[in-house]
Amino acid sequence: MSTSRRDLFRLGAFAAAATVLPAFAAAPAPAVPRAARPLRILILGGTGFTGPFQVAYALARGHRVTLFNRGSRPSPEWPGEVEQLHGDRNTGDLAALEGREWDVCIDNPTTLPFWVRDAGRVLAGRVGHYLFISTISVYADGSRPGIDEDAPLAQYRGADAMAETQESLRADVGNLYGPLKARSEAEARHQFGERVTIVRPGYIVGPRDETDRFTYWPKRIAEGGEVLVPGDGRDPVQMIDGRDLGEWMIRLAEAGTTGTFNAVGPDYRLSTDAMVHGIHAVTGGPVRFTHVPAAFLAEQGVRFGADLPVWFPQEHEFGGYGQVSNARALAAGLSFRPFATTVADLLAWYRGLPSERQAELRAGMPREREAELLRAWHARAG
Repeated sequence: MSTSRRDLFRLGAFAAAATVLPAFAAAPAPAVPRAARPLRILILGGTGFTGPFQVAYALARGHRVTLFNRGSRPSPEWPGEVEQLHGDRNTGDLAALEGREWDVCIDNPTTLPFWVRDAGRVLAGRVGHYLFISTISVYADGSRPGIDEDAPLAQYRGADAMAETQESLRADVGNLYGPLKARSEAEARHQFGERVTIVRPGYIVGPRDETDRFTYWPKRIAEGGEVLVPGDGRDPVQMIDGRDLGEWMIRLAEAGTTGTFNAVGPDYRLSTDAMVHGIHAVTGGPVRFTHVPAAFLAEQGVRFGADLPVWFPQEHEFGGYGQVSNARALAAGLSFRPFATTVADLLAWYRGLPSERQAELRAGMPREREAELLRAWHARAG
């Protein structure tokens, strides 16, 4: 399949960026300017994927940071003083937050409405601004291109959303995840009123991504050989670097920005072809991309979004997830580092993991399965 003129322009930009990446990586990071006014920021979570990026950026901007979590994960070496409070939202243990006040609360890990309810009972009236990380999975219709923030939300069909637990969510995640996030958003507004910001990311990628969903593609392309590319290469894909998301959350807090925003990127239409060729511009090496139609993959039992992560064909029930509108977020200052930078930094981080962790890729298909599908497709196509 021929690559579009627009994609060729983007691929050229990726290749150019890749040529300067080693020098870029070796150079000191640009200084982060101090915020006009220091804030007292409470981060619920803070040691997972995006939280450490929020912490580092907030400290660089001159803010005071407090973390509240179970303390089950080791904290990174913070580039400044961070207050650590412990508790457990599963059991309602929020005693460490009682009687305290903050300018801002950022809620990172919540998937259950009762977590927001309990936080509101302790913090309402004691934080000036509440920012909640939700998901584009809250939308009722994931097939519609151009989903914006006003689209209908998934409805909870159970008996009592407040009675749902992590165990019940894990048992029926496909049916509960989006609706419970939507109910959590509603509870945030109920508890904290107008001073609420809802941020709905899609795929979050880059260093610290333990899901390996996007990582599958740079790792596979870096290995070289014949790579299966799903569809005709024109299907759109969207993602956001966890650093771009985390840093933007701090800027939203500084500006006191409220409302609801789709946090997806990039700020142009990224096709599947542009994604894989853009990755190859960073990884280099001999590689051959073979397009395999979505209909054939479906016949072979391939799970879209799992065996071939990040991607859905446009006609799929989740085909709209690659075409979500980010216009409102862009107007509110969301920005993106170059795609090539995300790929290079992700690979550097991943290759620094223990070898046994690298051997257990958590998303995508094994090489043997990919080779089997390619053989079957070549036999069919003649």
